[in-house]
Amino acid sequence: MQIECKENLESIASLLHKLTPAQYQHPSRYLSGATIGQHIRHILEFYTCLAQAFSTRDIVNYDQRKRSMCLENDPREAIGVLSNHITWLQSERIVGEIHLAAAYATSSEKICSMPSSYQRELAYCLEHSIHHQALIKIGLLEQGLEDLIEPEFGVAPSTIKFRQQKDLESA
Repeated sequence: MQIECKENLESIASLLHKLTPAQYQHPSRYLSGATIGQHIRHILEFYTCLAQAFSTRDIVNYDQRKRSMCLENDPREAIGVLSNHITWLQSERIVGEIHLAAAYATSSEKICSMPSSYQRELAYCLEHSIHHQALIKIGLLEQGLEDLIEPEFGVAPSTIKFRQQKDLESA
C-alpha cells in the first residue's frame, strides 16, 4: 500500500510543479468556489494526521487535523509536504494496529472509535486522494489546463483496469 500511496503523491507533485500560484488559488465555480489548493491541502492533511499518529502510536482522528492555509495558497509549500510524506512512505515500514476516532453525525458530538490498521488507513488516504484528484481535474478543465492532466490522474485503479480490459476485448 505504501508504494501505491507514494506513486499517487508523486503524481500530485508532478502536477503542482506545473501550476502557477494563480492557477492553484483559482476559485472554481463548478466546485462551489473551492480551489485546487484547498483540495491539495485536504489530501495532505489526512496523510499528516496518519503520519503523526504513526510516530506517536496514538489514535488517528482526521476531524482534528490542523488546517494550514499556506498549503492551500502556495503550491511550493504543498510540494514540500508531499516530499516529506513520500520520504515517510519510503523510509518506514508502516504496519500495525491503530484506532480511528471520528464524529460521523452533525447532529451530535458522539465520537466513534473503531479498530483499524495502518495499512487500512493508508488505503483510505489513497482512495480519499483519488476522489479529490477527480475534483481537482474539474478545476483544471475549467481553467483550460487539460494539457497538464495525466490520463490516469483522479481515476481509481479498478476503473483503469476495467477500461484496459474493455479496450483489449474490443481490439
